[in-house]
Amino acid sequence: MAEKAEKLQAFVWEGKDRKGNKTKGEVSGTNLALVKAQLRKQGIIPDKVKKKPKPLFGGSKKITPFDIAMLTRQLATMMKAGVPLVQSFDIVADGLENRGLQELVTNIRNDISSGTSFAGALRKHPRHFDDLYCNLVDSGEKAGALEGMLDRIATYLEKTEILKKKVKKAMTYPAAIVVVAIIVTAILLVKVVPQFESLFQGFGAELPVFTQMVVRLSEWLQTWWFVVLLGIVGTIFLFKEAVHRSQKFSDFVDKYVLKLPIVGEILDKSAVAKFGRVLSTTFAAGVPLVDALDSVAGATGNAVYRDAIQRIKNDVSSGTQLQASMRQQDIFPVMAVQLTAIGEESGNLDEMLEKVAIHYEAVVDDMVDNLTALLEPVIMAVLGVLVGGLIIAMYLPIFQMGQVVG
Repeated sequence: MAEKAEKLQAFVWEGKDRKGNKTKGEVSGTNLALVKAQLRKQGIIPDKVKKKPKPLFGGSKKITPFDIAMLTRQLATMMKAGVPLVQSFDIVADGLENRGLQELVTNIRNDISSGTSFAGALRKHPRHFDDLYCNLVDSGEKAGALEGMLDRIATYLEKTEILKKKVKKAMTYPAAIVVVAIIVTAILLVKVVPQFESLFQGFGAELPVFTQMVVRLSEWLQTWWFVVLLGIVGTIFLFKEAVHRSQKFSDFVDKYVLKLPIVGEILDKSAVAKFGRVLSTTFAAGVPLVDALDSVAGATGNAVYRDAIQRIKNDVSSGTQLQASMRQQDIFPVMAVQLTAIGEESGNLDEMLEKVAIHYEAVVDDMVDNLTALLEPVIMAVLGVLVGGLIIAMYLPIFQMGQVVG
């Protein structure tokens, strides 16, 4: 057991194959002697074998949820092919370039090989595997259908990450427009307007009101630009901290962000899609509906839906049908409620909930594409008004002087 618990390390090697051709590569192993023996079994005569040097800068990359989704998919594929779980971890670890992820996989593999259950090994890493993931793996282990469960979890994670990416795109695009507009305006006010201001001083005539406003704004920004910059950075920082530290403020933001035009509707539909996807996955895994709703409440990503699902859980535990309680909450779309009702009546609730997820994931996809197409002319219009307005303000005195001379 002690040998199995040794940590896998990456080794680089050079040698000759069976035909005498020079070759080289990379392999994982616990120590130098075992790596050489492993290479000889593959018909390679090693000349040089050494530990792979760590990168000078950076180190291991961050482990993302997408990495966990890919890991789950690889494990599901290999287990379906009949590869034992511990060996599957060895194969996955050999092919990983992310050192942090490789270390995580190795630690889980070592725990399993020393007698810990798969779910128990995962629970030692709550940062990467949440309660929902661990509970589903636990259900799969107890039911003897781990490979099927891993496949279902992988699908759930992949769909969830794709949906998150689309929602992030919808949120980022408008923010990018505002940032670009602010930067362009600030550059013009700080760098371009002062050049015209020195020119205007020689006119000897009173400047137009619009030009005077722009010149005063330019002078004020040149004097107080650092205060403005600190104010913007401070506001963003305080907002993030308030959302992170205050549950009440976070819930307030979640409530009103759903009322935003276009973006609010995208977030609303994505919450419904997550509701369908998570509840479908957990219910199909054999998790009782009341317990499954607990997992769903925290996975929708919005406090309004979290509170609504908690109320649904209380209703269902007291005997109310799921679709009836969903209808009472008055936030779920009619189609989602109707498909849930059909699923309850036909005994195919997990399939109908999956259809809810698929439908609203497609709706979010279309809405994000439409938002992107809509904002492209808006970007041009906003930048045109800002830049054009400043240019007009600067050239207006010159035009008036031309009319006087004429």
